[in-house]
Amino acid sequence: MNQYETVFILTPVLSDEQMKETVAKFKKLLTDNGAEIVNEEAWGLKKMAYQIQKKTSGFYCLFEFKGEPTIVNKLETGYRRDEKVIRYITVSLDKYAVQYAEKRKQKYAKKQEA
Repeated sequence: MNQYETVFILTPVLSDEQMKETVAKFKKLLTDNGAEIVNEEAWGLKKMAYQIQKKTSGFYCLFEFKGEPTIVNKLETGYRRDEKVIRYITVSLDKYAVQYAEKRKQKYAKKQEA
């Protein structure tokens, strides 16, 4: 199994409930296809560096997961079919990226506790 990290941006016009439902939908898509979610972070509403579809901000979400390479195609097809998703990127993590992600995850957990 490979380890992947995906970040996607949802349109800012969604309510908090709609945003959570969309994130849950993609999480379910991963788990239903045999992926193991290692980490999940909701970065919230952030300003983007440039406009996308005439929007200047969006809800950022990150999933770190382990799974077979075929899962990435299914996930990205789901992103393309959902009109709430503005942008997405999925990358495969090598051993150094996995170590870095672990450090970042610990830092994020400490930040959440404070």
